Amino acid sequence: MKLSAPRGTKDILPQEARVYQELEKTSRQIFDAFNYHELRTPIFEDVKLFQRTLGQTTDIVQKQLLSLKSDGEDEFALRPEATASIVRAYIEHGLHLKDGFSKYYYIGPMFRGERPQKGRLRQFHHIGAEAIGSLNPYLDAELIFLSVRLIEAFGIEGYTLNINNLGCAKDKENWSKLLRSTLKNRIKNFCNLCQERFDRNVFRILDCKNEACKEELKKISLKENHICSDCQEHFAVVQEALKNLKINFKISSFLVRGLDYYTRTVFEITHASLGSQDALGAGGRYDNLISQLGGPDLSAVGFALGVERMLLANKKINETQDSIIAYFITLDKEATKKGFLLLNSLRNENISCDMNYEGASLKSQMRSANKSGAKFVIIIGEDEIKTDSVTLKDMSSGNQEKIKSNQLISELKNKI
Repeated sequence: MKLSAPRGTKDILPQEARVYQELEKTSRQIFDAFNYHELRTPIFEDVKLFQRTLGQTTDIVQKQLLSLKSDGEDEFALRPEATASIVRAYIEHGLHLKDGFSKYYYIGPMFRGERPQKGRLRQFHHIGAEAIGSLNPYLDAELIFLSVRLIEAFGIEGYTLNINNLGCAKDKENWSKLLRSTLKNRIKNFCNLCQERFDRNVFRILDCKNEACKEELKKISLKENHICSDCQEHFAVVQEALKNLKINFKISSFLVRGLDYYTRTVFEITHASLGSQDALGAGGRYDNLISQLGGPDLSAVGFALGVERMLLANKKINETQDSIIAYFITLDKEATKKGFLLLNSLRNENISCDMNYEGASLKSQMRSANKSGAKFVIIIGEDEIKTDSVTLKDMSSGNQEKIKSNQLISELKNKI
C-alpha cells in the first residue's frame, strides 16, 4: 500500500523550505527592529485552555480542535492558534513580574481539524506577535503597522486592511442584544448554521461566508450606538495614528473575528486572489483574557499571519532559487581526493559549496553545477594536480583562470 501525507497536510520539500526560511529570516529582522522577542510554546496544550480562551461556541472549539488522548485522564489538543499559549506561558512564568510590559513573537505550525481547501490546511504555519501590558491605542496601531510591514516585506501587493471597533466587554454585551433584536425577524432568511448561531454566538452571523446571508446583512444598519465614549475615543486615536503612518484602511462594521476574547480594535488583512478564504492574517485587542486565565488585569493586543496564504498571494516568492557559491568538478580519483579536502576547507569558512559523488563525466558534473545554481565552478584535473592549482570558472561571465590551491579561499572571498 502506498502511503501519503495525511489529508490536509503537506510535505515542505527543499525548494519550498528555502522560501519558508527566507520568510522567517525576514520576519525575525523586522521583529528585532520593533523590539519583539521570540517565545516558543509547545504545539499541544491542555484542551481546557482553548475551551476557556476561544469560547465554547466558536467553530474552532466545536468542530476544529484536534484532540490527543493520553494513557491517563488528561486530554490535550494541538494548538489551533498561539495567543492562548502565549498568555498561558506569560501567566505561568510570572513574566509580568519579571518583564513588565512585554512584546513577543512566534513562528510555527498550528492545527485545525477542518475540511481542507485552498488556503485552509489542517497543519499550517503562523507568524505572529503579542504585546501585553498596555491599553494605549498607539500599541494597536503599532501591531497593525507591524503586520503590514511584514506583508509588504514579503513582496505582497494589492491587500486590503479592514478594521473595526468591538468596544469593551460591556459594549459587546449591549451589541449582542442589539444584534438579536435587529435580526430576530429576519433570521429565517439566513442559512441553518446562522440560525444556530443566533442563540449561541450571534456575532458569528456577521462573519458568515454564505452569499444569501451576506445579502441579508446588507439590508441592516449597524450603528455604533452600543460603543461607549472611551472605546470610541480609543478607536479614533488608532485611526489617526494609522493615517499618520500612511496606512490605508477600511472600516468594516461586520468585522468581528471568530474568537470570543477580542475587544475594542480588531483588524483583518485580505487578498482577493485567495477566494472565499481571503484572509492573509488578522488580530486585535484582548483586554480581559489574561485575567480570565487567572493572571493580572492587563490589556494586550496581537495578530497572526498565515504563511501558506501569503505564499498563495505572492507566486513570485515561490520562484526563489537555491544556489551555492562554488561547485567542484573533479576528473579522476586523485582530483576527487584533493577536491574533497578543498571543498571542506571552504565550508570551514562558511562558503557554500558541493561536489558530485557519483564519479560522473565532465558533462554530467557541469549539469549538476548548473542545477545547483553555483556562481563558480572549480575544476581539478591531472594538470591541476601537477601544478597544485585549480581552474576557477565564473559561471555568469564564462571567464576562467588558474590559481594556486592555497589562494582559492581568499580569491573566492574577494569575488563574493
